This record gives sequence, structure tokens and C-alpha cells, in this order.
Amino acid sequence: MRLFVPKESSPKETRIALIPAGAAKLKKLGAEIVVESGLGAKLGFPDSEFEAVGASTTTDRAAALSSADMVLRLGRPEPESISRLKKGAIHVSYLDPFFQKELLQTLAEAGTTAIAMEMIPRTTLAQKMDALSSQANLGGYVAVLLAAERLSKAFPMMMTPAGTLQPAKVFIIGVGVAGLQAIATAKRLGARVEAFDTRPVVEEQVRSLGAKFVKIDLGETGETKGGYATALSPEQIKKQQEGMAKVCASADVVITTAQVFGRKAPRIVTAEMVAGMRPGSIVVDMAVETGGNVDGSRLDEEVDVNGVLVLGLGNLPGRVPVHASQMYSSNITNLVEHFWDKEKNVFNLNFDDEIIKGCVVTHNGAICHDMLK
Repeated sequence: MRLFVPKESSPKETRIALIPAGAAKLKKLGAEIVVESGLGAKLGFPDSEFEAVGASTTTDRAAALSSADMVLRLGRPEPESISRLKKGAIHVSYLDPFFQKELLQTLAEAGTTAIAMEMIPRTTLAQKMDALSSQANLGGYVAVLLAAERLSKAFPMMMTPAGTLQPAKVFIIGVGVAGLQAIATAKRLGARVEAFDTRPVVEEQVRSLGAKFVKIDLGETGETKGGYATALSPEQIKKQQEGMAKVCASADVVITTAQVFGRKAPRIVTAEMVAGMRPGSIVVDMAVETGGNVDGSRLDEEVDVNGVLVLGLGNLPGRVPVHASQMYSSNITNLVEHFWDKEKNVFNLNFDDEIIKGCVVTHNGAICHDMLK
């Protein structure tokens, strides 16, 4: 079975889908590995390192796509790439399936079996394949560093001959994977950290990292089977905003991470809340790519709102591309390895398996995922 890894099409993408260690792992399974020449050059992975572990490199992207049984990549494929795939080929990448209906239809019409990495179920068995979590982890780390760099104060308390410097106050909204890493990173930098989530069950995790959990009575809330927060009612959102406004007003840094699976991000930090913050404060909207949590945030821009800097920078994991690529490569190789039939040397599409059933979105000429149909 021939696996092809192309270079990413987006000029903004710094990450790659496979590093040499991952290629070595797949080669040991018995797969034929082909990577586009220059795939990892900018990250310090020259073609020679891929070739050293048994992969071959090519400059003929079109021919490699046409002959591949399986394509592994990170970003969404462009229509030209899809049209070159042979019928029945398996394509693995992020697909943003809830908001890319036309792309899914194109994949289906091409006869491609498409696996969406963001649809990997959040189960214990699938944890090693969960790219959303691995990338969100790094995103939370980067969000804090961006805020620390731009804040006009130091993060830690400092005892100096000139007096005591008080620690920065950081407020994290949303305590999923990204939020927990943001808390841990801000604490390591010495900040005083508070956090809020609609799921009271995460309070223990927040406290275990040394942060204070902000309690706001929203009534009945919960989380999905996959560990995401359930959507709030308009009344609950209003209560949440009122409760958070005071915390935001006293914070030096606010980082929002709130996402709802399959839907646009909830707008939880209003223009009034931003206006109530002190000039010089920083707001980092980690959900800007899915609609944004913050009024006034704009994708890939830094917006000054009456002295409050609102960061809406996309692809935060891509700011640490070596480790982001290492983690994604591990996720994708673990997926292939888990379903590899060693006797036949093929990827086994076992639709009785909950992981395959959860992440395959097109197959046999149709959109096949129940949530997307």
C-alpha cells in the first residue's frame, strides 16, 4: 500500500503531517512511503532524513497523488488534489466537515474515502490519535506566551530593592485541553490565575493546577459524550457574561478557549466587557478561527479597542511547528498503525469499529457519517 505525504498548500501553514520518526514507524508496518520533496526542510527535516528511514521523495506531486492508495496531510485538500486521486483512495486530514459541505461532496463524488482528523472520537482507546487535543494543548501554551510578550507588566511577583511587583492576573475562560495548558503555563510564569468553565466538574482540575475556579450559577449544564461543553441557552449566556464581567475588569490577561463541537464558537466576551477592562490589558481569542468568543476579534489581526489589545491570531500551534508536527505525526501514524492489517499490508476500514465509524466522513461515493448526512 502506497502512502503519500504532500507539502501543505496553505502558505500560512508551518506544520507538516509526517516527520521522519513517523515515516520510520509506517515503513516498519510494511507500507511504501512517498513524501513530497522539501516537506520538512523548513523544520530541520531534510529529504535525506526521510530517505534514511526508507521513505522515497518525489518532486512530481501530481503523479504521486494519482498513484497513492492513501494520502496523509494536515490541511484541507484543494479541488485539484482531489481530482487527481484514484477512486477508492483514502485521504486523511483536517476537513472542518460541519462547515465544508462542498468539500465533502467533492470528495464523495471523487470516490474518495475521507477521514477527518477532528472527528476522531474522544475515547480512551483513540486518545493517541486525537489530533484536536494534541494541537489544542500547544495552542493553550502559545496563547499565554503571546499575551506575556505583549503585556506591559511582568507575569511573576518580584521582590526588588525598588519594591514588590505584583503578579499579573490571568483569567482563562474554558477549561478544556487548551484551557488547562494555558492555566499551567501562566502559573509557571508566575501569574495569579483564575478560570471559568460551564462544567462544574472541571473545578478539581483547575484547583490542582494552582488556579482559582470562578463559580457562576448557570443552572443545568453539562458536557457531551466527547467531553465538550454543551451549548448554553441565551439566558445562561447572559448570566455567564454578567458573572465574568467583574473578573475580566480586574484581569491583565483574558484568554478564551470556548468551543462547541460542530457549531460556531459562542460569543461570550461582549464589547461592553472589553470596554470595562483596563487599558494595556490583553485578550486572546483562541476560538477566532471558528467564529470567535470575543466581540471585536478578527482572524489573524491584533485589534486595539480603547487601549485593550484583542488578539485574534489563527493557527497558534503553528507557532511551535516542530513540536506541533511531531504531535500530529504521532496522531496520524498511531491511527494508521491501529488499523493496519499486517498480513495484507493494507489499512483496514472496519466500519464496525467505533473509531472508523466516527471519523470516516465519505465512502463509496457518498457522505456516510450520520452527523453530517
